[in-house]
Amino acid sequence: MKYYVYLILSIKNDKYISYVGYTNNLKKRLILHNTSKGAKFTKGRVWKLAYFKKYKSKSQALKEEYKLKKDYILRLRIKKKFIKNENFSSTSI
Repeated sequence: MKYYVYLILSIKNDKYISYVGYTNNLKKRLILHNTSKGAKFTKGRVWKLAYFKKYKSKSQALKEEYKLKKDYILRLRIKKKFIKNENFSSTSI
């Protein structure tokens, strides 16, 4: 089975908020976040997929998710790249 580590972004008060997670079904997980059925932190906001990476095992995905959650510099780089290349007002997936 394949697992994904992902970073999603939302706008609140002209600030970008990020959330990092892992899943084995990326499309379904993003839909859950955007319908307020995902993680408690993500409820009530519109989220866009800014980054994802595929892994062969759940344990590797969990390790990489942890690293991405703690690496604020990498998260900031991903945010900046996404914001530069994306019209945030349009929908995705």
